[in-house]
Amino acid sequence: MSIPLKRSQRVALVLIPLLSMLLLLTPAADLLTHRQQLSALLVMTGMVLFATGALPEFVSALVILVLAMLLSLAPAEVVFSGLTSTACWLIFSGLVIGIAISETGLAQRVADRFSRSLDRSYTRLITGIVLMGVLLGFLMPSSVGRIVLFIPIALVIAEHCGFARGSNGQHGVLLAAAFGSHLPTFAILPANIPNMIMIGSAESIHGWTPMFTEYLWLHFPVLGALKAVLLIIVILKLYPDTPRRATPEGRQGALSFQEGRLLAIMLVTLGFWLTDSVHHISAAWIGLAAATLLLLPGIGMVSPKSFNEKVKISSILVVAGLLGIAGLINYSQLSQVVGGRVLDWLPLAPGRDAVNFFSLSLAAMLTGVVATLAGVPATLTPLAEQVSEMTGFSLEAVLMTQVFGFSTVIFTYQSVPLMMAMPLAGMSIGHAARLCLIMAALSVLVLLPLDYLWWQWLGWI
Repeated sequence: MSIPLKRSQRVALVLIPLLSMLLLLTPAADLLTHRQQLSALLVMTGMVLFATGALPEFVSALVILVLAMLLSLAPAEVVFSGLTSTACWLIFSGLVIGIAISETGLAQRVADRFSRSLDRSYTRLITGIVLMGVLLGFLMPSSVGRIVLFIPIALVIAEHCGFARGSNGQHGVLLAAAFGSHLPTFAILPANIPNMIMIGSAESIHGWTPMFTEYLWLHFPVLGALKAVLLIIVILKLYPDTPRRATPEGRQGALSFQEGRLLAIMLVTLGFWLTDSVHHISAAWIGLAAATLLLLPGIGMVSPKSFNEKVKISSILVVAGLLGIAGLINYSQLSQVVGGRVLDWLPLAPGRDAVNFFSLSLAAMLTGVVATLAGVPATLTPLAEQVSEMTGFSLEAVLMTQVFGFSTVIFTYQSVPLMMAMPLAGMSIGHAARLCLIMAALSVLVLLPLDYLWWQWLGWI
């Protein structure tokens, strides 16, 4: 009896043995001890599973964690370090906050308010939706949550604007919602999984955690605001259309008590995130405090039933698995052995700031093609200290160069939120694929040089 396999599973079954043979039967194997070889094989297997999607991501994470323990490749505190990291608790907080926003009706109220003024012109409509997505990035530290919340609202907005199913206008609205709530938000510290994996692994490996405002000021002007502007321009060019004014609806009533209470909690949370350079409390613990408040009986807005049904442990397991890979790479010293060889291929040298910056940023971007976006910090963070010595950059600057890499999506499979958004929107993945390629090209040609100049002006390099 044959077992039917999906294409991704067949690809993984070919790639894993092939890459294993390349590792074990080439001179590269001589550089590693037996334990390091096993660790390298496990890391490679994990990256293939995450890149191909051969297994559900949380299953791939469990496979890596279990094998690392069964093979005694590292102590439990290393393998499961992701579960105690700030990244893990930011994911948890984002899931709880997302449930509260949805269940109180606050999100629907905000969307209704926007839709009454967005249909005056197509440019205004697309711009407003992208900006709404960026705003949600400040309020909801989870791309998956933003996609799940925003795509259904965008479908309603498109319908109210008179766009037929499959029309340019509907495609433009849905792509603006999906990409607007994802791509520019990589410049907001707690807004996406790769950001959180980077700060989690940087914290556990190098003992450094960036502050919210520090991260925002370095990345948001170019990789957030300017990328949002480019996204709007590209969507307007690719999907031109003209909206029809929606039928006027009755005025909404005043905020309900629950909506007002949630809004107050979220504004206080955002205020603490924005002032972390003053109080030095991690974004994770601020988010966890808000989530706990939302769960308290009589005070919160998330019932035990909603929590049990809607908080997905799979998201937490994925982060734990990827951080486990980062910890394993560091513990087994693979980064020192392999990194020294790989980094020799890059034209890195102290004093060559422009070459170093472009090389590291592009290397991070290409790593994302192989390892997916979340795999970029898991792969590169353990190498940061070596790279710092090779370039003369500070350790913090080296770590921050990853952000361009994991915020630049070349292929849709790299991004779980985008892969989720297209079926939810009822769109062909081809539309997202084309937009990814165009945005990636513009990011390299336009945003990367501007990012270098911005870093120089701020004194980071």
